[in-house]
Amino acid sequence: MQKEIVLLIGGPGTGKSTLINVLANRGYICYPEISRQVILEAQKQGIEQLFLKEPLLFSQKLLEGRIKQYQDAVAEKDNIIFIDRGIPDVVAYMHFIGDNNYPEIFERACHDFRYTKLFILPVWEEIYMSDNERYESILEAKQIQEHLIKTYSQLGYEMIEVPKDTPDNRADFILKHFNL
Repeated sequence: MQKEIVLLIGGPGTGKSTLINVLANRGYICYPEISRQVILEAQKQGIEQLFLKEPLLFSQKLLEGRIKQYQDAVAEKDNIIFIDRGIPDVVAYMHFIGDNNYPEIFERACHDFRYTKLFILPVWEEIYMSDNERYESILEAKQIQEHLIKTYSQLGYEMIEVPKDTPDNRADFILKHFNL
């Protein structure tokens, strides 16, 4: 079996982290979303919302972290690794805020580090919640979703939509794609 570097994408509050936790509890190697970690580190330094204050710096930190996650996933012994959000998310978010003036390395990384399968979770108003690290409104979550779809489509990815369902059923849906 070839190594599968599997990406879960979707706007904020679509259930990606919950789904990653279910897959991890089932024994799969899973890499969590790193933006919360970057946000919390910035808050410790007195910057409440790094993405809003310095979006390019925030995005550079995310890009570095996501490249490292990808490289770590490739090095894993297991054949299936799940990752919550990918490298192209950085570009999609920059487009969301209307900033197309980012370093060329952002685009190059999208081409250099390719995922083998991509699952997209739809915006789901009934489960959406904002918190200290998720400040976007439901309208903004929908706009981000559009940017994610556009960015990944332009990169030639086929996106498999995960139905709105219980976390366990969503995990079952994903795992059915791997002949396990």
